Amino acid sequence: MSWFIAALKKYAVFSGRARRKEYWLFLLLTYIIFAVLGVIAAVSHTPAFFALIGVAYFVLLLPAWGVGVRRLHDTGHSGWWLLFGLVPLVGGITLLVFFCTDSESGINKYGPNPKEIQAMA
Repeated sequence: MSWFIAALKKYAVFSGRARRKEYWLFLLLTYIIFAVLGVIAAVSHTPAFFALIGVAYFVLLLPAWGVGVRRLHDTGHSGWWLLFGLVPLVGGITLLVFFCTDSESGINKYGPNPKEIQAMA
């Protein structure tokens, strides 16, 4: 839960680096939130819950972009690669590979490795 909150606190930060753990736990909790809201909306048939799904989408969109860009930076890629996900099939697979790749060790042009910083603390 702390990784999700950390990503929300850096909701508009597109510089720096994000570990795999931060990215994937943010994504997991986001999917859980949408699954719970979707089940509640489907069971209750209340338009307010469907509207709540839309609000949650827009609230979590900017933090998702931010953590995605920082994750790409951690692997040594530009944040603009996130737009490559718009290419059908190939874009999604390429981004999945980038997001699953381990961090670049040491300092890259986007900053120090967060994994190494945390290990020293």
